[in-house]
Amino acid sequence: MKTKILGILRQEGGGEFISGQELCKCLGVSRTAVWKAINQLKDAGYQIEAVQNKGYRLLSVPDILSKSEIESRLQAKWVGRPIYYYDEVDSTNNEAKRMAEKSPGAGGHGAVIVAEAQNAGRGRRGRGWESPKGDGIFFTVLLKPDMDPANAPMLTLVMALAAAKGIGKSTGLPAAIKWPNDIVVNGKKAVGILTEMSAQVDYVNHIVIGAGINVHQGSFPEKLASKATSLDMELGRQEPVLRAALLASVLEEFERYYEAFMERQDLASLMAEYNSLLVNCGRQVRVLDPLGEFEGKALGINERGALLVGREGGTVEVSSGEVSVRGIYGYV
Repeated sequence: MKTKILGILRQEGGGEFISGQELCKCLGVSRTAVWKAINQLKDAGYQIEAVQNKGYRLLSVPDILSKSEIESRLQAKWVGRPIYYYDEVDSTNNEAKRMAEKSPGAGGHGAVIVAEAQNAGRGRRGRGWESPKGDGIFFTVLLKPDMDPANAPMLTLVMALAAAKGIGKSTGLPAAIKWPNDIVVNGKKAVGILTEMSAQVDYVNHIVIGAGINVHQGSFPEKLASKATSLDMELGRQEPVLRAALLASVLEEFERYYEAFMERQDLASLMAEYNSLLVNCGRQVRVLDPLGEFEGKALGINERGALLVGREGGTVEVSSGEVSVRGIYGYV
């Protein structure tokens, strides 16, 4: 009920009063039930004005990353239907995998797992991901697609595109992509993405795509300070980013890009947009390959998500995995 009340006050109210009677009619409940739900929202930090003979109106919204707050903002058709919220988990990817493995129908395609904090967050190659309570957005999208397992790695780039676009729309920050899936703002990393899959030879059981977005952090450890940032740090303003609104924006963008991807199960229709956000495109890069490092000019991705790097002898296709790409003089 709280989700529906928030949605009505936010979308239909538009800062105007909504009568208690109208809320009762929309929800099919008693005035007492509405009053109790309104008080629960107030206790959670929402500023809701109640005036006799006028009703209720929403004055301000705190930065709450709750199931009700996310669902009341989300306009996606199937992504985030449902939302599973936890105060703390080891990692949202782990929780999504446990959910998917309980039974064939558990979780469901498009389910989103969100946590206020993680105590064992992970990035690529098993690196740890700091996930302090109240500072970031830690979430995973659970997918059960009819897909060739060989095409699944491209979904990491789909999420990268969605995260960059969602951040840009919500905050106005110039979010860019460092191939294949880091989101950078003003040259520093703000988002990490990790995709994991359970599959047979020719069949996908499930795919989980997790992301961690640095939002409210005010500083980072010395070893990360030169290459990590948060959205609040880059905005440099007193009013913080509302995490639920940002998450809703990213999920809506992911739904749109995922549907475009699934039409051909490649990135052909998304290449131009992805390359327009690729921070290294047209610049000299260093490819850190276990078989040998080399330098060249990043030319953008192809329809399979490989990075094209121009060298004297021709163009090389660089696939993600054990390969990293850096700028000649630093992280980007």
